[in-house]
Amino acid sequence: MEKITKNILTQVIRQRPADSFKGTYGKIVLIGGSQNFGGAIIMASLAAVYSGAGLVTTFTDPTNQASLHDWLPEAMFVDYNQFDDSADIVKNADVIVIGPGLGTDDTAMTLLTKTFEIAHTGQTLIIDGSALTLLAHNNLQLPSESLNVLTPHQMEWQRVSGIKIADQTPTANQAAVEKLDAIVVVKSHRTEVYENGKVFQNTGGTPAQATGGMGDTLAGLIGGFTAQFADKPAAVLAAVYTHSAIADKLAEKQYVVLPHQISEALPKFMFKHQSKD
Repeated sequence: MEKITKNILTQVIRQRPADSFKGTYGKIVLIGGSQNFGGAIIMASLAAVYSGAGLVTTFTDPTNQASLHDWLPEAMFVDYNQFDDSADIVKNADVIVIGPGLGTDDTAMTLLTKTFEIAHTGQTLIIDGSALTLLAHNNLQLPSESLNVLTPHQMEWQRVSGIKIADQTPTANQAAVEKLDAIVVVKSHRTEVYENGKVFQNTGGTPAQATGGMGDTLAGLIGGFTAQFADKPAAVLAAVYTHSAIADKLAEKQYVVLPHQISEALPKFMFKHQSKD
């Protein structure tokens, strides 16, 4: 098992060239936030924008529009009930994040299956939250062409893999990952990333992160990093490390770290750790 350390940061986070523009840093679509769970997709969208994704579009329930734009005027809004009318936005995205606050009702299932149908070569598809529950309970097949990244906490991983939490060893997890043909980020107090036969363990993390929305923020952060940086597996590792490293620093002076605080700290953290080579 390899350790994820701060060395991953300068391997991934690059100084921006002078002739770049917003299109240089990727188009990302985030899908989620049912009527009762709008905060989840807003937190994911915050992380995507603050981590530097070029163009961010949030597909969510219309009741979340005002809150989304109050928190994040940089994000574009689409009513996810009008998915078919806006499917080209999803098709043209570099990265799709689906699941934060999505729910498990018929609307959620329709959105997930339509997204799976759209996902194609050259796209990164990040599946999080209730989308993982729908994936497991309905025995859905992952899209065959996109790069798929699953971000389950241990209970969601139990649903997807069939491995009970007590039995989730690196060996057992790796066997399940190979069947999925995906990058899998199993979130815990020492998050593990499974990618192409390798297992990576994060070296950061604090109990101050044990609060709602932390995983939504990580999903958006992974989306922002994979939208910008060419080496997608390395970008996932860097996002995982960044998420915990910021939290560790904040936890030196406060009892609880709130997810939006991690997002707000991203621009300065990335500036400090960018490679200028």
